[in-house]
Amino acid sequence: MLTVFNIQRYSIHDGNGVRTNIFFKGCPLRCSWCNNPESLDPAPSIMFDERICHRFGECLKPGNGAIVLENNNLIINRNLISDTTIYDNICPSRALIVSGQEKTVSQIFQEIEKDIPFYNMSGGGVTLTGGEPLSQGPELKDLLIQLKKRGIHVSAETSLHLPWETIENYVNLIDLFLADLKHLDNDKFTKFTGGNATLVIENFKKLDETGSKFIVRVPVIPGFNFSSIELSAIIDFAAGLKNASEINFIPFHSLAKEKYLMLGKDYMFANQRNIEKSELKFFTEYAEQKGLISKILN
Repeated sequence: MLTVFNIQRYSIHDGNGVRTNIFFKGCPLRCSWCNNPESLDPAPSIMFDERICHRFGECLKPGNGAIVLENNNLIINRNLISDTTIYDNICPSRALIVSGQEKTVSQIFQEIEKDIPFYNMSGGGVTLTGGEPLSQGPELKDLLIQLKKRGIHVSAETSLHLPWETIENYVNLIDLFLADLKHLDNDKFTKFTGGNATLVIENFKKLDETGSKFIVRVPVIPGFNFSSIELSAIIDFAAGLKNASEINFIPFHSLAKEKYLMLGKDYMFANQRNIEKSELKFFTEYAEQKGLISKILN
C-alpha cells in the first residue's frame, strides 16, 4: 500500500503540460518552513479547523478520550489516536479531517488514467511529490513500472536525502527529477532540517553521473539561505553539474501557518515576511551568467 494525502488532477505546475500530482506521506527531513506539514508523518494525520467547527459532537462519539470537549473547546489528544480510520468523514462540517489514506497501486492508477487524454494533448504526465515520494515502499516501483509501460512521463520532487541505493532504484523509471538543493553548509542544514547536507550533495553528484535529467530547485528561506553568499554558492555548485541545465528558485511564503494550527504544531516561520520575486532578480541573472536556465516559481 502507498500512503497518499492528495491527488491533484489537471495541474499545470511541476512539469510540462497537464499533470496529475500525487502527494505522498512521509519525509526524512523536518524543514522548519515546510509548506506541507501534513506530509511529514508517514501515517495519516488528524487536522482540525477551529474556524468551521459547529460542535456537532460526532467526533466525540468514539469515546476513547482522544477527542474531548472542555469549556466548549475541542481538545484533540493525538497521541491517544491509534486508529485514524474511525475519524474518516466523521465531521459533517469537515472541520476535522484525516489527511492521508492507504491506496493500492491499482487505485492510484485509476485516478491517473482519467487524465491520460490531457497528457497526450499537452505533453504532460504524472508528478510524484509529498513529502518525499521516494521514501515509499516497493509498491512505488510497481506504480512507476506501470507508468513506464504506458509511456507516461514521470517527474519526481525529491529532497535527495535518501540512501543512494534507494534513489538508484528509480533512476531508469523517472524521466525528470525536481531535486531540492537547500544549502551547502552541513551545520546550518542540520539545524533547520534535521538532515545531512553532505548526503544530498553526494547524491546530486551521483545522479549527475547517471546522465539523468534533473532540475535544481532552491527554496529561498529567510534566515536560512537568503543571502548573496549562500545562494551564489548554491548556484555555483549547480552550474558545476554536467546535467543541471536549469535552476528554479522558490521564494518563501507563510501560507502554511494555518496547516500547522490544524495539526496542533508550532510553526517557527509564522511571523517571517514573504520573499518577493523581485528580490531574486540578482540571483536569476547570476545563474544565467553561469549558463543555467533560471526561473522563479510561485
